[in-house]
Amino acid sequence: MRRDFLAANAGRRAPMPGFVLLVRDREDGDPAMRVGFTVTKKVGNAVVRNRMKRRLRALARELLPAGGIRGADHVLIGRDGGIERDHAALKAELAKALAKIGRGESAPSRPRHPGKPKR
Repeated sequence: MRRDFLAANAGRRAPMPGFVLLVRDREDGDPAMRVGFTVTKKVGNAVVRNRMKRRLRALARELLPAGGIRGADHVLIGRDGGIERDHAALKAELAKALAKIGRGESAPSRPRHPGKPKR
């Protein structure tokens, strides 16, 4: 749901060239990992965005069971350059991002643009 995506935005963040990984502990006692995918219209038309989401889903299936954080929401946000990157590069980036988040490292959250209303 949208509110879960927005809540994940307040969690830890690991930006990579092909995507941004957001991870937020739900703190609800449920050990299940949840994952969501989003690609904005800036990346391309619907065909390109859906292709990027398919690539992100494949990466998540491969790496999240072993490298993900139990009881957390994981959100992969596709970036413009991600569609041209090969699978091996994206896989290495996701492994690196999961390792950074697992160590407690996080990039600062992006500041909101001044003048834009909050939703």
